[in-house]
Amino acid sequence: MRLLLDENVPKKLKRAFPGYVVSTVTEMGWAGTGNGALLAKAEGIFDVLLTVDKSIQYQNNFADKKIILVTMIVKQNKIQFLLPLVPKVIQALQSAVPGQVINIP
Repeated sequence: MRLLLDENVPKKLKRAFPGYVVSTVTEMGWAGTGNGALLAKAEGIFDVLLTVDKSIQYQNNFADKKIILVTMIVKQNKIQFLLPLVPKVIQALQSAVPGQVINIP
């Protein structure tokens, strides 16, 4: 499964997903790309967009998307707040399907 970490997710989180192919928006050269355009670029390349941006799910219709959106709900987008959510993310991805929006509190 290929994961794309949004710009607002620390790149160090890549190491928390062994067995997954993980890239960042910056590594892909997509930094500064708006949410809709980012989703369009990511579809077909990535299976999952991992973000802390709660607004993406309301700005886009995911019913027809080929990508899964996972939003981690945290106080701050710092690694110490995100790492405890990784097991929940991995568990949710076991049964996730394209077009699904998953919020991980």
